[in-house]
Parts: sequence; structure tokens; C-alpha cells
Amino acid sequence: MERAEIRIEFVPELHVFVNARRRDGRSAVTTDGSSTLGHVVESLGVPLTEVGGLVVDGAAADASHVPAAGEEVAVLAVARPQRLAGPPRFLLDVHLGTLARRLRLLGVDAAYESTDIGDPALAARSAAEQRVLLSRDRGLLHRRELWAGAYVYSHRPADQLRDVLSRFAPPLAPWTRCTACNGTLREADKTSVRAHLEHGTERSYDVFAQCTACDQVYWRGAHHEQLSGIVTEAVAEFGDGTAPTAAPSGPLHTSVAAQRRRPDGAAVGAGPA
Repeated sequence: MERAEIRIEFVPELHVFVNARRRDGRSAVTTDGSSTLGHVVESLGVPLTEVGGLVVDGAAADASHVPAAGEEVAVLAVARPQRLAGPPRFLLDVHLGTLARRLRLLGVDAAYESTDIGDPALAARSAAEQRVLLSRDRGLLHRRELWAGAYVYSHRPADQLRDVLSRFAPPLAPWTRCTACNGTLREADKTSVRAHLEHGTERSYDVFAQCTACDQVYWRGAHHEQLSGIVTEAVAEFGDGTAPTAAPSGPLHTSVAAQRRRPDGAAVGAGPA
């Protein structure tokens, strides 16, 4: 095929992915004459998960378009909130544990791999469970098997959380999900969870919740103020009217510190989000 030169421009939101000479208006790109526009964009460093639209000579184009010589291309960022083909459910890679816990704290369905299972397995799980894969690994987001994916732009957990909530606008249901395993929480009386508690905890607290999946026990403990601040800020900015503006008064929602037991029977407190 005859090679073709096109001119391409990336909106500022995508400049993080491209080299400096492509951040100042349109720049020339020579294609092989057979590759799709989607392939060209990815070859320049931008995962298609971050592309919200392609415009060729002023008209919307698909990623499967094969560019011809002389065409002018604009690459747009994803519009926020981003629409998904299904409910907003997430899968986070091994480097995003804090973000996973904070999403779960807000009641968002966030699966997380605490060990590195490899890019193919992550992509396969994303497809099998129809989850949006969240990652700071750009190469991972190029995998074709993904059901959907999104680049996490910051390395700071607070900014990461705002980024995901802004982009996908998931419904928030604070205090309803286990921060350890992503299971749902239920109210639990002290008698039913006594075997999981240290004596000090048993004496000091009366309101408990327990995960229906992993049995971890929660109560309003030492980290409550910090966690409550995360919830309050997120709901104030990203709540859609269906989520509470503050934590409800029921046991399920106020129990936010956690304790689990090691194999030797000693209790282990779960750290803050």
C-alpha cells in the first residue's frame, strides 16, 4: 500500500500520552496506507479507552477508518460522565488498592487484584465480568480483550477517587460494602460477632455490621472520622440525589472500622482507606 501523510491533533486532555512535538496543534504523521485510524492513534501513545471521538476533515469518524493522504484528524477526549453499556462496575489492578477501598467505602462495586495476575488475566476478567478496568498502566489499556477501561491520571488516592467518580458517576451507597473483599454488609448484633472481637472492642462498642461474603466485622472505630470525611466530601460533590447526604443512623452504615483474625487467632485491625 502507498504510504499516506495525515495531520493529527490531540486535545489538551490527551497530551499526557503523546510526546512534546504533538502537543502544539496539528502535526504530520505518515501512515502505511492500510492501518486503521484507531491503530494510528494507539501507535502514538493514546489508549483508545481515553478517546471520546475522532473527527476527520470536520466529520465524525470511526476507529476503523483508514486515513487517506491529506486528511486532517482531531482526537477528542472522553466526555464526562462517560456512558457505559452496563452498570458502572470496576476492576482495579494491583497498584490501586487504596482507590479500591475508597470506592467500596462509597458502596461502589470495585473488584481488586491484590497480587499481580498478569495483563492477560486482568483483561479476561474485565471481559468476563463486564467491568471497567482501572489502571495507570497504559500498555494494559491497549489490550483488545477489555470490556472497557480507563486510565487513572493521578498517583494520589484522593485525586484518583475524584477522577473515577467524575468520569463514570456511579451511584453512591456509603457504608454498604466491605472494604476488604467488596461483599455487601448486613447489620449484626454483638452476640453473633463476639467471637471475632477483642475484649476491648466488645466492651466499647455496641453497633456492628458484618460482611455477607467474608464475615469481616465492622464498627465505628478509630478511623471513623477520617473515613466519614472521605464519604461526606464525595457525596457532596458527586452524589446524584439517590445517595444519602450523610451516613444514615443504622448499624449497617455507621460501622466503619474493621477487625479480622489471623490464622493464629489474634485479632488484626483493618487500616484506614
